[in-house]
Amino acid sequence: MKTVETLNEGLKREYRVTITAKDIDARVDDEVKSIAPTVRMPGFRPGKVPPNLIRKMHGPALSADALNKAIDAGVRDLMAKEKLRPALQPAVALDEGYEAGKDAEVTVSLEVLPNIETPSIEGLKLERLTVPADDKAVMAKIEEFAAQMKRFEEAPKTKKAAQGDQVIIDFAGSVDGVAFDGGTGEDMAVEIGSGQLIPGFEDQLVGVKTGDEKVLKVTFPDEYPVADLKGQPAEFAVTVKEVKVPAASKIDDEFAKTLGLESLDKLKELMKDQVEQELNGLTRTYMKRKLLDQLAASHDFEVPPTMVEAEFNQIWQQLEHEVSHEEDPEAAKAELENDRDDYRAIAVRRVRLGLLLSEIGQAHGVQVSQQEMQRLIAQAAQQYRPEDRTRFIEYVQQDALAAAQLRAPLYEDKVVDFLFEKAEISDRETTREELEAAIEADDDSGHVHGPGCGHDHDHDHKPAKKAAAKKPAAKKADVKEEAKAEEAPAKKAPAKKAEAKAEEKPAAEKKAAPAKAAADKAEPAKKAPAKKAAAKK
Repeated sequence: MKTVETLNEGLKREYRVTITAKDIDARVDDEVKSIAPTVRMPGFRPGKVPPNLIRKMHGPALSADALNKAIDAGVRDLMAKEKLRPALQPAVALDEGYEAGKDAEVTVSLEVLPNIETPSIEGLKLERLTVPADDKAVMAKIEEFAAQMKRFEEAPKTKKAAQGDQVIIDFAGSVDGVAFDGGTGEDMAVEIGSGQLIPGFEDQLVGVKTGDEKVLKVTFPDEYPVADLKGQPAEFAVTVKEVKVPAASKIDDEFAKTLGLESLDKLKELMKDQVEQELNGLTRTYMKRKLLDQLAASHDFEVPPTMVEAEFNQIWQQLEHEVSHEEDPEAAKAELENDRDDYRAIAVRRVRLGLLLSEIGQAHGVQVSQQEMQRLIAQAAQQYRPEDRTRFIEYVQQDALAAAQLRAPLYEDKVVDFLFEKAEISDRETTREELEAAIEADDDSGHVHGPGCGHDHDHDHKPAKKAAAKKPAAKKADVKEEAKAEEAPAKKAPAKKAEAKAEEKPAAEKKAAPAKAAADKAEPAKKAPAKKAAAKK
């Protein structure tokens, strides 16, 4: 194999690799020997077919396979010989004029990772803002949870439904007089004013009472997920079966028992754990941001353009999706275009921080154990239907890039925890409001989001001048699961809004998206056709 470097510019490299016909032919011989025992041909005993006849029968396929293997081996040898660390998968191109039996000329193009001096981790100083999970905070969380578990009680049959009331209805939807799939249902509970249904549906239920029949006229949103219904006017014939009014929730032992718990004290214990987890998460988010800011301020090096482009594209696709749900999508998109350079700068920083954290981890022996990796794969598999989980697990185990994508967030967190251990940390007790304000101040002061810095996507990627003053969303208490409380299954109503699912995306990684790749192989779950596309929280 002959190798000639044809480009060495910054982090870009290009090589001309010549693979001799002799090498390729030798590999064809190896392929013939490997398949000979399995070849069957009339007139010959199994395994006794002459090599020349095997070549005649399977020549083109064997030659193509041998060429591919020779190229793969040539690229691996090139990487080892030149000690190259590719940023992403190298691009390999075979000359168009290649003919079987001749030398193969191959062009290998790639970007290499920068040579980063072992980062210094000395002198890191961080402030840890802590908030005690006191009784006031615990009761506030219980009250918040009680509000989420709003109960309704039967109202007099003459009661006219108002904002905040619940209406139990049967419905049948149609477009141009023709019923559509998923457009009918019975006993659907609709809370008027909840915003869970397509625009105009809930408002037209104001004033109805038990026994009423009414035709609601609505228009499906342009961003509706079912193509045939996007922007279409529709009618829903509705029968009102019952009107209910909100019931007061008294927080006492009886309330706790409705959740399957022994007493209010037991509920407080569970809620205290929840509050502590939330507060610890806020504390870690604040510390991690400050840590990344210090690392970014003290390290500056060139980053691979292809990695930046991949990161930027990921950011931009998310933003374009978000502005498509604005009241005036075109105006929002135009405003977004004005900030393109800001978002590209964010992509550069995120890639740089990702490489920096990786270098620190390797230099100090930070590792993700096999047991931890298996647990990650098992957890990720839970998002799929039971029949698809085995296929997903096999996919991740066989695809190194997919496994790396899954591993990256945990590895990053372990590096951050390692740096926390090395940093000089001072503690200061504060309030939740002050802690959240300190996190928001990072947004308002131009904080550029680093890899996995803990921001939700309402904050993520936005420049300071566009940052919304918005508190990080606290995780909802999952008391019902621990309490083993019974919950009625949600009905797939045609006008019901699809629930938004938080997507946490680690930054400065290779975007292999193992979940997506596996999902391409697995049949996606069908959504109720008349659900409204959920706006991002």
